[in-house]
Amino acid sequence: MNVRNTPRAALLALLACFAVGAAQAAGADLGQATKQATNWTAISMFGGFVLLTLWVTKWAASKTKSASDFYTAGGGITGFQNGLAIAGDYMSAASFLGISAAVMASGYDGLIYSIGFLVGWPIITFLMAERLRNLGKFTFADVAGYRFQQGPIRAFAASGTLIVVAFYLIAQMVGAGQLIKLLFGLEYWMAVVVVGVLMMVYVLFGGMTATTWVQIIKACLLLAGVTFMAYMVLAQFGFSPEALFAKGVQVRTAIAANTGKTPEEAAKAGLAIMGPGGFIKDPISAISFGMALMFGTAGLPHILMRFFTVPDAKEARKSVLWATTWIGYFYVLIFIIGFGAITLVLTNPEMADVAKGVIHGGAGTANMAAVLVAKSVGGNVFYGFISAVAFATILAVVAGLTLSGASAVSHDLYATLVKKGQADSASELRVSRITTVCLGIVAVILGIAFEKQNIAFMVSLAFAVAASANFPVLFLSVLWKDCTTRGAVIGGFLGLISSVCLTVVSPSVWEGTLSHPAGSAWFPYTSPALFSMTIGFVGIWLFSITDRSSNAARERAAFPAQQVRSETGLGASGASGH
Repeated sequence: MNVRNTPRAALLALLACFAVGAAQAAGADLGQATKQATNWTAISMFGGFVLLTLWVTKWAASKTKSASDFYTAGGGITGFQNGLAIAGDYMSAASFLGISAAVMASGYDGLIYSIGFLVGWPIITFLMAERLRNLGKFTFADVAGYRFQQGPIRAFAASGTLIVVAFYLIAQMVGAGQLIKLLFGLEYWMAVVVVGVLMMVYVLFGGMTATTWVQIIKACLLLAGVTFMAYMVLAQFGFSPEALFAKGVQVRTAIAANTGKTPEEAAKAGLAIMGPGGFIKDPISAISFGMALMFGTAGLPHILMRFFTVPDAKEARKSVLWATTWIGYFYVLIFIIGFGAITLVLTNPEMADVAKGVIHGGAGTANMAAVLVAKSVGGNVFYGFISAVAFATILAVVAGLTLSGASAVSHDLYATLVKKGQADSASELRVSRITTVCLGIVAVILGIAFEKQNIAFMVSLAFAVAASANFPVLFLSVLWKDCTTRGAVIGGFLGLISSVCLTVVSPSVWEGTLSHPAGSAWFPYTSPALFSMTIGFVGIWLFSITDRSSNAARERAAFPAQQVRSETGLGASGASGH
């Protein structure tokens, strides 16, 4: 494949996709409640972003010559740039669309999502960032398997990565589909296909360099957009958060009264948005959910992969500092925007569909709360801008996810397992690109299947799997001298399998997605992390301490050398890890 000519061909293919989609949309029934008239302002801004990022991809393609360039941008990203890119990766559709929708629907409970997402960063800062950079090369399996047998640990790492990526991709694709359906008047499935095609173009041709710069551009646009939105929302209440919250309670009370509740019940329902208890019903659910969000951050493969793009451990620490700053600022504003949705969107007769969606639990429509706040405070032009930024958000995150999934297959499975470390750079890149296409197809199919799910919730499931499988293995392999290959692999797989199985038989998936009768779910809690994470840690500990093999003795003996390397960076090359 000639890399230099592909962006032009890709652009032509994309234009063809849009032309076909637009033609079909023109003949479709636009009278459905969930579809809107085509928003040309948003489309033009979105088109401008796509052209800009395709140009970035073309530029990046000229610099992507080796596997190191493709996976880690050659290790040449600065700490500040990487911090913005990590923030761009993290400020996903779940954060921007899903959390603002959760705040609109549940008030204070929506804040639990953002706090949970945020508190995972100190763990990465103090325990992981420096060690990751000193021990790793392309993927987190390089770190977890530093002193272990490569075959089993790579097989586990690839499995964990692909499952987390799949769950995370679902959320992004659902958000993208809902957004394009709202803006372009396209059918939902067509919207998901468009996202899949664009995502594959970015990753196939630009690799990590293109993905990083798409994330940086998108992070700057998103931070500017939410700052303006929050400013405009607060301006309507004299910059008094208290007045904003009071109005939110008043609106929710009125909505509850309109559903037939008594005045006392309506007042209680209105006040409920200022306290917890809306979607976390008991202490076990709260603890389990919080653990998933906090520890899952330190197990997300597409976030961990970003630490290999900087030249040294100092820049890795700087990356986390900047990322935490931007993400914390962003989540404060998202809470304001969520209440802005209550006060501005739910009271707007033209946006009655969203109010109905919130009241009756129609998460698909409610996911668009932040975009509709933009329309309320900034008119059609700002609505178009925020819509384009939201779409850019999804594209950037999906590209990062796909890249981490592709690297797991090509680097962990193909290069290390199949070729025993003897794969040349060209063949590894080829496998990575084939995997990218396969992941794109899977993402489209899953995005269509999970159309009605709240996207913040779907991401919380990915965090639960990451916290139960990837995090225990990474944590104990780096910090516990008695950890062995057998313990890491068996314990890791126990955490992985238990988290996925418990997720499938939880009420949200068993009843909500698979349409089984209410009350028939085998597992009563929303998030499995408390149980599956415990299973993972106990499994690693038990199977490590009972391992008396000669390999285990060698692995334990190698721990001091690993510790020196992880703490000091001695032996780690400047640009590419090993």
